[in-house]
Amino acid sequence: MKRRHAWLLCAWLAFPALASRQVVDDAGHTVTVPDQVNAIADGWFAHHSVLMTLGAGRKIVATVNHPESQPWMFKITPTLNQALQVRGTAFNPESLLAKKVDVVFTSAGNDKAESYRQAGLPTLQMAFTDYPSLMKSVTTTADVLGTDDARTRAKAYNQYLEAALENVQSKMQGLTAEQRPSVLHIQSLKPLKVDGSHTLIDTWINLAGGKNAAAEIQGNMKEVSPERVLAWQPDVIIIGANCGSIEDSQYAALFSGLKAVKNGKVLQNPAGVFPWDRYGTESALQIQWAALMLHPDRFPGVDIAKVTQDFYQRFFDYTLSSDETQRILHAQKPAEK
Repeated sequence: MKRRHAWLLCAWLAFPALASRQVVDDAGHTVTVPDQVNAIADGWFAHHSVLMTLGAGRKIVATVNHPESQPWMFKITPTLNQALQVRGTAFNPESLLAKKVDVVFTSAGNDKAESYRQAGLPTLQMAFTDYPSLMKSVTTTADVLGTDDARTRAKAYNQYLEAALENVQSKMQGLTAEQRPSVLHIQSLKPLKVDGSHTLIDTWINLAGGKNAAAEIQGNMKEVSPERVLAWQPDVIIIGANCGSIEDSQYAALFSGLKAVKNGKVLQNPAGVFPWDRYGTESALQIQWAALMLHPDRFPGVDIAKVTQDFYQRFFDYTLSSDETQRILHAQKPAEK
């Protein structure tokens, strides 16, 4: 009898894939996931950077991202080029079943989540709108992956982000209101859209020692008139990735009188795996870059190129060349071969 029990125990240990676990997603749903997660469908653009940070980018077999819009993502994780790519944020459940997907990630509120669940696909709804919820989402994703490596990387990333935030905040101690430049973050020039208060963009502008010129507006990517921008007269303008430039826009002549334009304070926001200024793990780099741009005198000796290279090596397992680093810092695509 003892021999039989020993055999059963060995057999059970030999098939861990048959086991399952329960994880609570960012929307509060308790989801049963398989013990081993090898094939992932990711239906949220920004969440790909979380999976890559946790060493699981190669497990993405279905994606909503595309090489033309996120070229660095596909260069750093080239297996994404073989993944099922869809336009929008909706997968066909049958296509995911054919891909033998183990788990599906969507953004919170995605109306396709229920159809994935009805197809028998473990589906997790993810959300992060600030730094604490980003760190929570990183931890949750690591729990879904279920490996020691993922949990170790999640802990390392969260510690890195916390340290970056603490460092920037400490450098901004004693900053007066007059020393804080007004910063306008433009996310689109056609149509003209800006980022207002109650956003991650507003958070990093303030943490980096600025004040949001568009604080009277609430939310991301809000369409505004050019006259409103003229009234704000920002000290600094930061242009989001893929927005083009003011000088090549229809507002070139109109905005030429802006204080930021006249003083050469129009900055291009870096963009790598994902636009740094939006909702991805490179938010940890964004806060450091923004603080350095707004208050370089408070960060003597800081080399943002070196900081970027160290981050990519540590969290994306990718060695950036000097040219690649400069391209990311200037929101340029990878060089063509």
